[in-house]
Amino acid sequence: QVQLVESGGGLVQAGGSLRLSCAASGSILKINAMGWYRQAPGKQRELVASITTVSTNHADSVKGRFTISRDNAKNTWSLEMNSLKPEDTAVYYCHARILSLRGTSSDYWGRGTQVTVSS
Repeated sequence: QVQLVESGGGLVQAGGSLRLSCAASGSILKINAMGWYRQAPGKQRELVASITTVSTNHADSVKGRFTISRDNAKNTWSLEMNSLKPEDTAVYYCHARILSLRGTSSDYWGRGTQVTVSS
């Protein structure tokens, strides 16, 4: 079994910063991709940023403000969020595509953490 546990999030004023972290544990052979998604009330879940061993990707709406990073040795990844805007308010979910010790590749999600940016 694999689990993803998020930390960070909270309430911050516009222009402020927050850092989200996600830790994966369990029967992990390899994490092929890590990422962060968010879902605002009444909207669909959207990709914020993703990272693999060879590339990173950030949504246009967060480029220059958010940075995703990973620590392969610890099976953790983070999202550094700067210059936050009220429109960044959402529940943020960490995601990973993991190759398990059984040899199967599956998508896993964290439970989500609330980020609220006040104006």
